[in-house]
Amino acid sequence: MASVSCPRPQLLGPVTPVWPAAAILGEGICWSPARQALYWVDILGQRLLRYTPATQRREQWQFEVTVSAVAERREAPGLLVTLQKGFAYFDPDADGGRGHLQPLLEPEPERPGNRFNDGKCDAQGRFWAGTMDHEGEAPTGALYRFDADRRCTRVFDAGFPVTNGPTWSLDGRTLYFNDTARRQIYAFDFDAPTGSLSNQRPWLRFSEADGHPDGMTTDGQGRLWIAHWGGGCVTCHDPITAAELARVPLPTGHITNVAFGGPTLGTLYITSARSKLTEAQLTQQPLAGALFSVETDAVGRPASCYAG
Repeated sequence: MASVSCPRPQLLGPVTPVWPAAAILGEGICWSPARQALYWVDILGQRLLRYTPATQRREQWQFEVTVSAVAERREAPGLLVTLQKGFAYFDPDADGGRGHLQPLLEPEPERPGNRFNDGKCDAQGRFWAGTMDHEGEAPTGALYRFDADRRCTRVFDAGFPVTNGPTWSLDGRTLYFNDTARRQIYAFDFDAPTGSLSNQRPWLRFSEADGHPDGMTTDGQGRLWIAHWGGGCVTCHDPITAAELARVPLPTGHITNVAFGGPTLGTLYITSARSKLTEAQLTQQPLAGALFSVETDAVGRPASCYAG
């Protein structure tokens, strides 16, 4: 077994389905400390959802195209989101709660078969988002950085069929990014002042039995928590050695993203998907597409806001 540099986390209770939303493709988790609420999306269902644990309130907004990742804005109300082809502002509380959408930029019109997938902000307030082939087959995915002044840079022309992540090390000097289809997670040296990447290297490869690495997050001790598409679990890993420190089994196979939330950031929230499950599998997995939570002794880090 690989050596570890971090303690092993403990689960403090059972996995609980908090919203059986039947999401076709749940993703895009972002905890709002100000609202004490969790944003998440159903990409293929074209929905943004908001869950408030204290009141168990469930709200949702329907889009005309896919919506895949979410970050709160630092300087204005509402959110920065990735739609099917690009970036947009969306204020869910505008227009009497109907929401107001302001499209901003579509960075890759030359790749009509692509759509945006996972993304989040770095500590400097820049939004990082990956694109992927809509069918998950062509190696056309790229990683973009969307700055506070709305400039967009293709930082890494990945050549991945499906991109997921990113997340960062605790010291902000390493970025982790997933080649989901090939079961490979890469680490990069991350230069925070310039927002540039270098020194791409393999960090962790999933076995076939473990499925495919999907969304992920970093906790307050630097451990990485990774969702397993087709693996029915979330695992926690040492940031240096990639050794597995803990495993959270889920009652459905396609686990898509993870984020910490709650008043102390000790609750792990987990999204899942119904997409690509057969009718027989859906019968056996009635909670496919649900939002789950589990209490842990880990403490997450507040999600960084978009600086624009």
